[in-house]
Amino acid sequence: MDTLSITGQLILSLSILITLHEMGHFIPAKLFGTRVTKFYLFFDFLFPFPNVANFSLFKFTKGGTEYGIGWFPFGGYVQIAGMIDETTDKDDLEKEPQPWEFRSKPAWQRLIIMIGGVTVNFALAILIYSMVLFTWGKQYIPANNAVYGIHCDDLMLDLGFKDGDKIVALDGVKLADDMTIEAVSGSIILDHPSTVTVNRNGVEQKIAIPEDFVQSVLAAGVKTLLALRVPIVVDTVIAGNPAAEAGLLKGDSVIGINDVSTAYFSDLVNTLQGKKGETINLQIIRNGNPQSLSMEVTESGRIGFGNKNPTKFFDFEQMEYSFFGSFGAGLETTLGTLDRYVAQLPLIFTKEGVKQLGGFGTMAKMFNPEWNWHSFWVMTALISVILAFMNLLPVPMLDGGYVVFLIIEIIIRRPVPDRVVEIANMFGLAFVLLLLVYANGMDIFRGFFQ
Repeated sequence: MDTLSITGQLILSLSILITLHEMGHFIPAKLFGTRVTKFYLFFDFLFPFPNVANFSLFKFTKGGTEYGIGWFPFGGYVQIAGMIDETTDKDDLEKEPQPWEFRSKPAWQRLIIMIGGVTVNFALAILIYSMVLFTWGKQYIPANNAVYGIHCDDLMLDLGFKDGDKIVALDGVKLADDMTIEAVSGSIILDHPSTVTVNRNGVEQKIAIPEDFVQSVLAAGVKTLLALRVPIVVDTVIAGNPAAEAGLLKGDSVIGINDVSTAYFSDLVNTLQGKKGETINLQIIRNGNPQSLSMEVTESGRIGFGNKNPTKFFDFEQMEYSFFGSFGAGLETTLGTLDRYVAQLPLIFTKEGVKQLGGFGTMAKMFNPEWNWHSFWVMTALISVILAFMNLLPVPMLDGGYVVFLIIEIIIRRPVPDRVVEIANMFGLAFVLLLLVYANGMDIFRGFFQ
């Protein structure tokens, strides 16, 4: 069920983003009198071979444009007459340009057509973030409210951090009142503080962060350096699972496994992962009385219960937004998301970073295993920002590549020769395909061997 939910969310999210991105090219093209012969969600051919396996799952023609859904779920496209791309008929380019073709339009009009998709992706991210904030507000736990301290990844433990520490400052600067543990974890990676101050049992001390720590994080593939420590109080017990069969009940407090303390949820998860298929004694407190339940851990490292919502343990901050006020916050969130993504980009070009690249599998894991509309829209907005930025890179075949050629044309006052654009696009296409094969190949490798 988790796989179906994640796959469904990924397909719906990408379908929305691809359709609206292509609409961003389609609308200005039509407004400028440019003929658009096709508008497709997914490809109706075996990408990147426009004449192989041509068929559609659904299509209709209106106003001279064929609208459809292709069989190859890779992306989507609009076919604009007179524009050089993977669907271009080279014989048509040898003919005299027609008034309704892309290549006949002024450079400024072609520029607007080409940046239309990226513009829509950025605008869509702002709109989604705004409506999420208007509908649900912003709920977060400030790091200063982490009353049980933090749970540390092994890399952090190696530096001298301990589970239960409370983060006080980064490079001597006290944490902002609205800074979360997730933000602290991200700052350690992206902002490279040299020291982190923690409160340990009432005593403050500074822990040094090595200059090459980010490379260690990338090499280990760590996603979360720090997390909140959350006590374990059973909220739901899943029928048919070991916990239910052993008699675990809602309201039980879990305190240990095999007489080893696991008073916090992160401790329990880590311990269970090391005892897959084994029989354990789960120590609990029920109505103030200690008990022990014997059960077998599943091969996935679970026993089948849900923990009480963190809102029961922490003081959350809740920010509400008016309809119009949400747009300013949505813009700020979009720019902040873009800033963090751009800051992470240089890490990809390191030896350790390139190993962490992922394709559709990695993207799917961003979604909540259970269908949750708040989570879905937040992830869709994030992907929209990423798609906008990636499409704007100056790589031939991407929107940014066409923009570069158009800027050159505006500067030198004559078009870049079609043959130059065609050859550049071939190299750009080869680069994009190699990157996609590598990224999705890494997903497959990690799925089988990690």
